[in-house]
Amino acid sequence: MSVLLRRRERSIEILTLNRPERRNALNTELMFELGQALQEIALDIDVRAVVLTASGEQAFCAGMDLEAFASAEQGAGVKSHPGFDLLVQGRFPKPVIAAVNGSAVAGGFELMLGCDLAIAARHARFGLPEVRSGLFPAGGGVLLPARIPLALALEMGLTGALIDADRALQLGLLNQVADAGLVLDAALELALQIARNAPLGVAATKQLMWRCAREGMQAASAQIAEHVATVFNSEDAGEGARAFVEKRPAQWKGC
Repeated sequence: MSVLLRRRERSIEILTLNRPERRNALNTELMFELGQALQEIALDIDVRAVVLTASGEQAFCAGMDLEAFASAEQGAGVKSHPGFDLLVQGRFPKPVIAAVNGSAVAGGFELMLGCDLAIAARHARFGLPEVRSGLFPAGGGVLLPARIPLALALEMGLTGALIDADRALQLGLLNQVADAGLVLDAALELALQIARNAPLGVAATKQLMWRCAREGMQAASAQIAEHVATVFNSEDAGEGARAFVEKRPAQWKGC
């Protein structure tokens, strides 16, 4: 049985973590498969957005597979993949929507935070319980203060306590909360809205907004001119203007 399922719906690639018996916990095989898939998707011009979800309804991802970690010498058996790292760092070039079907904790929460948008089931729970296992949230959780107030991030990181979906929505960590059976459909609808837009403009917007959130306005502002030169002089920019004047849908080429 594959630990990662893939399917295409129009221009949307749907990736499904598939270790439900382990609450979709991350081991070397799953991180490699996910990273490899993301590397392929990054180069596929036909894919405009990605939806990341998981099998079952109990867990989106329980984080690192601690059983695998415990059985490896100094944790050496649990390794990542460059494509996986790009996602958790918020640097994957295409939009990624998390369809959070269940709890996302530890590395699973960090995986969700690396996605651009997130829709979660009402019963989902979120948190950074690594300190309860002798670890710390090294996969991006320590960057949580870039997303929510420091005091709240510290409370989550230092206590390891979980929050529910409504609280996560209030904090701005989620875009929507939905009934369990509607999470994937809602994520696909959001992905399709994005996919209708010009790929170069979407990519530039994503990259600059992430830079602003992580490094501040000055760092993002310093990169705007570079993106203007690329995007505003592209074939798609001309096509967008013509489509507007001619009152028709634009036909994007991504160049």
